[in-house]
Amino acid sequence: MKDRKEIEEKLGVTFKNPRLLKTALTHRSYLNEHRGMNLKNNERFEFLGDAVLELIISSELFRKYPKKAEGELTAIRSALVRTESLAQELRLLGIGDHILMSRGEEDSGGKDKDFILANTYEAVLGAIYLDQGLEVCEDFVKRTVLKKLNRVVNQELFIDPKTRVQELIQAKYKVTPTYTLIKEHGPDHDKTFTVGLKVGKKVMSKGTGVSKQKAEEDAASQCIEKLEEK
Repeated sequence: MKDRKEIEEKLGVTFKNPRLLKTALTHRSYLNEHRGMNLKNNERFEFLGDAVLELIISSELFRKYPKKAEGELTAIRSALVRTESLAQELRLLGIGDHILMSRGEEDSGGKDKDFILANTYEAVLGAIYLDQGLEVCEDFVKRTVLKKLNRVVNQELFIDPKTRVQELIQAKYKVTPTYTLIKEHGPDHDKTFTVGLKVGKKVMSKGTGVSKQKAEEDAASQCIEKLEEK
């Protein structure tokens, strides 16, 4: 990869085997346009990275919060590893532009889609594990996802975002928020939904996701951030 050094600087990890990094950044759509290049997509790395991430987060929560019950620990972990959270971390690192994907996927905004960025975060973590082992993975996760742990716990952001935003809006506006589907695009097996969260007739925020439920949760999370900034 021509931009390998730049990517490694952004990640804070120098790969012994650069091919692992390239695979981690290869979206499945890229293979459709490069069939003769003997490439692999990042889905197996994503599978591995998901497991590594869960182990690291679970271990940290178990150690840091000895008095919290299993259900609360699970909710905190879910808030940290949700699609929007992982996507945000990859955006902050500036890795989205380096993802290899088809021209069509890129033209549809693929390099900034939450679910693609989140999946790539997990794939990169899987590649780091294969190349460097668990300790380097722990350092990477602590520098990214786990840096917001205290805020998630102190502000109770682990509460379901739809429940939390409803509480905030009812307290402030005395009404219940509603959700409306704004658009959906993509083939049936790979749809992206955009949903608006409304207070009365006003759209307070918009969210995207691979399902209506995920899009509603994203819209709720976006609205919470706006309300808490005011």
